Amino acid sequence: MAPRIIELKSRKVIGISQEMSLVDNQTFELWKSFRVRSSEIKNRISENFISLQLFTNGYFDVFNPANRFVKWACVEVGSIENLPHEMSSLTIPGGSYAVFEHKGSVSPQDIFQYIYGEWIPKSKYQLDDRPHFEVLGAKYKFNNPTSEEEIWIPIKTK
Repeated sequence: MAPRIIELKSRKVIGISQEMSLVDNQTFELWKSFRVRSSEIKNRISENFISLQLFTNGYFDVFNPANRFVKWACVEVGSIENLPHEMSSLTIPGGSYAVFEHKGSVSPQDIFQYIYGEWIPKSKYQLDDRPHFEVLGAKYKFNNPTSEEEIWIPIKTK
């Protein structure tokens, strides 16, 4: 599974976020609360949803599923004006990303284990300290074998 290497321009998103770990995974609850309110967001520039992770520097040095990170349920916007109550904005800085096309309902742990455990170490890239995210477009169907999504991993040359 070879990714596309994309040079991303900065993007603005609006959504809600929550600190969690893989052990204390609150992703379902986060998305449930965001989906019912996502129509409140003005200035959307696509119908896609974005699942975004902010990892602390060194998060991947020694993997521990109890390590905390911030997860966002969000959408891309043209501007951050008219921010809905109890929602926040974030700018995703531009830079290089490895974009993996993920199809099917294969366990997310399997695809991420491949990316972080095999592809990155064997590639000419290393992780960069920017947001990691998944683009959930029209073909995304939660836990469905026909689902499709894009996994965006921030990279820089070793």
